[in-house]
Amino acid sequence: MNIKKALVNTLGTVAVVGAGLFATNVTANADTNVTVKQGDSVWSLANQYGSSVSAIESANSLSNSNLIYVGQTLNVPSSTKTATTSSSNVASQNYTTNNQASQSTTSQATTNQATTTNNTQASSTTASTGVSGSEASAKAWIANKESGGSYSATNGQYIGKYQLSSSYLNGDYSAANQEKVANSYVASRYGSWSAAQAFWQANGWY
Repeated sequence: MNIKKALVNTLGTVAVVGAGLFATNVTANADTNVTVKQGDSVWSLANQYGSSVSAIESANSLSNSNLIYVGQTLNVPSSTKTATTSSSNVASQNYTTNNQASQSTTSQATTNQATTTNNTQASSTTASTGVSGSEASAKAWIANKESGGSYSATNGQYIGKYQLSSSYLNGDYSAANQEKVANSYVASRYGSWSAAQAFWQANGWY
């Protein structure tokens, strides 16, 4: 008996031209040979067997996946290749995530290093003035009022950053000696730079 084939259109419907017998789809874990039945499309077969449209097109040399026929036998590749691709994508995503995490760690390390450097520089500044904290603030305030913070400032009688007399400095006008002598002067006269600042604010000198 002659069996006329029915063309499966893009919507997965079949225009039946003649009568015929339809074979039952065969399911297997490996590549599957499927006999096209009414209502089938490449897309529906790919979903049903865990394959892909492109894999079915390639396996059956289909130039147009929209044109398959009732009774036609198609080879439906297993999902192994698709799974491999998915695994590859996951590995790529993991690499990207790890790479971003590595860059973030490097950036954080750089930030920490910069913070450490700044702290070291700040410590050096504190050491050079011989005081820290509120005492350093009071000392800087007085220096600004007396000389604008300049070690070379002079008004003819008083010299340097803290405007000390030459007799106090004993002829040594170096920055280190000015800091040392200023600390000694304030400690003996006021007991602290904070007290010296309070006196300056009340009297306009210290």
